[in-house]
Amino acid sequence: MLEAAGVTADEEAVYRLLVTVRSATAEEVARRTGRALGEAVGLLVRLERKGLAHRVDDEDGGAFAASAPDVALLPELQRNAVALDRARAAVTDLLDVYRGTLRRHDPGQLIEVVTGAEALRRRIQQVQGNARHEMMWFCKAQYVAMPSESNTEEFAALARGVRYRVLYERAYLEGPGAVDSLVAGVRAGEVARSVPTLPLRMAIADRELAICPLVPGGPQGSPERPTAAVVRGSSLLEALLALFESYWEHGVPLRVDATGAVTGASGEGPGAELSPSDRHLLSLLVAGVTDKAIASQLRLSQRTVQRRVRDLMTATGAATRMQLAWLAARRGLI
Repeated sequence: MLEAAGVTADEEAVYRLLVTVRSATAEEVARRTGRALGEAVGLLVRLERKGLAHRVDDEDGGAFAASAPDVALLPELQRNAVALDRARAAVTDLLDVYRGTLRRHDPGQLIEVVTGAEALRRRIQQVQGNARHEMMWFCKAQYVAMPSESNTEEFAALARGVRYRVLYERAYLEGPGAVDSLVAGVRAGEVARSVPTLPLRMAIADRELAICPLVPGGPQGSPERPTAAVVRGSSLLEALLALFESYWEHGVPLRVDATGAVTGASGEGPGAELSPSDRHLLSLLVAGVTDKAIASQLRLSQRTVQRRVRDLMTATGAATRMQLAWLAARRGLI
């Protein structure tokens, strides 16, 4: 278990023995571990050189005691961790160079075609397993290869710090088990939003790779034999990223309350019924009137106007003023 700290299995066995006793001679180590005396002496000397053990006295053949594990082992582990991080960075750099070389000499490397539900499922799992920073999803109704409730890789990725931004098509949330899956994801750390419709299914990993269907599934397509494209760094990938961000900006944030209820999915709930004063404020905001002018018209302080705008954003699930105006118009609040 201590190989990462440069300790062999035999050395670890002797070190563990020393940790359990105040001290032990080579003869005692040999007897307790069933080793020959010469082997026990050699292991104790190696532990001493590695700083894992020290002599209790200076006499040849004297007893040995274990050094404290944190003092003896943690520095080496930290050095190894630094070396491992450097190695990972070097691999990432080499991979970038490798992919760049492939793209220059073979543009076909930019797009990989994956055919069949099982192959596509494995590819999606692999992409999530390799994600380091962020996954971005379009969850459209009628899945092709993998229903979201079976996507256990998401929880493993969230646990290691990968951010998940997921856009759900409204019809998707009407499917069996979809809301339960959404609740589990949000509670695990997923950031979810909803839009009326999505143009396609899509997953993007670390802004470096996207997976999207080439042949549609569902009633209009061939769910038994779906075909998808894996798109790497290119203008096409940039277009897919821009498409995601555009839909994300206009999505309604989905939240899960303490009872497990999802708010924001239907456009109903808090904010559906507004006072005439709030409707007036919203209409002025949508018209582009400044806070100062709104305050003057409503005979309120500018600070009160700003507070009421924040309250309206919270009630409607809007992340920005622009989104508040868009949601207000879409929901018929003004």
